[in-house]
Amino acid sequence: MNKWIFAFTMMLCLPSWLAYGKEYTLILKDHLFYPAEIKVPANKKLRLLIDNQDNTPEEFDSFDLNREKVLYPGRTSVIYIGPLSPGRYDFFGEFSPNTARGTVIATEDKNADN
Repeated sequence: MNKWIFAFTMMLCLPSWLAYGKEYTLILKDHLFYPAEIKVPANKKLRLLIDNQDNTPEEFDSFDLNREKVLYPGRTSVIYIGPLSPGRYDFFGEFSPNTARGTVIATEDKNADN
């Protein structure tokens, strides 16, 4: 019976997951985000996966994206963003604000989806 509950739950979650387009991955290592800049298509929803490879927690913070999330060590976290108007959206690590910095660049350029 548990497999039926799981299947039903997945069917309920699937439409919301599909509503978000492409996934983009950031790595947090040595208190730095890699890559420091991500180009994304404007006016699209997306999933941002952040792999914290440090041994300490960090807090993803962005006033521009109106998001904040604790990133636990050795875990991958998901942040949903968008749709974004064309522009630059800065983010930083609250526990390492001088080093853990980055930018999401939303553009209507067809090459933004790389």
